[in-house]
Amino acid sequence: MKIKFLLTALLLLSISFSYADTVTIKHFIVKSNPFAKDEIAILAADSLNEVNEQVSGNFIFTVNGFEDTLKFDKGTAFYHHKILRSSFLYVKHHNDTGTYGTLYYLYKHVDDITPVHISWIWLLAIPAGLIIIGYLFKRFIIIAIILFLIFLYFNHSNGLSMPTFFESVLNGLKNLF
Repeated sequence: MKIKFLLTALLLLSISFSYADTVTIKHFIVKSNPFAKDEIAILAADSLNEVNEQVSGNFIFTVNGFEDTLKFDKGTAFYHHKILRSSFLYVKHHNDTGTYGTLYYLYKHVDDITPVHISWIWLLAIPAGLIIIGYLFKRFIIIAIILFLIFLYFNHSNGLSMPTFFESVLNGLKNLF
């Protein structure tokens, strides 16, 4: 009787310590999909931008405002939507620890896609630099305004809307602190 009680207590104790560790995605990288033309792959990464192969399962991501469930296998998920031209891509993931978003510019070649990570610092630095140049050199204020309008047109024509612009900057500032 004592042995059964001891084994039951030991079993209950071992069950209470054997919870599974949940895997969360805090960093991710966008790469060109090597298996399909005009598609991208999203890689779950650690803080050193190395693929975290422990990530497997379904995770909800928001890509350019559209929510999609991506199936990760060994840290890699494929986004099966064709990229027809060069454009901005804002990828966001929300989990229990917070919201993580990254802005990329997808440069489309004839047969490949090159993703370029756009830091939120550059999104602030370019307009701020144009404003400072226009303020310091009154003669160049017209040129600074024209360059600012070209910057806005380039962003808008390639799919970067103002809400996405501000959300990317605010996400970067929030993750800074």
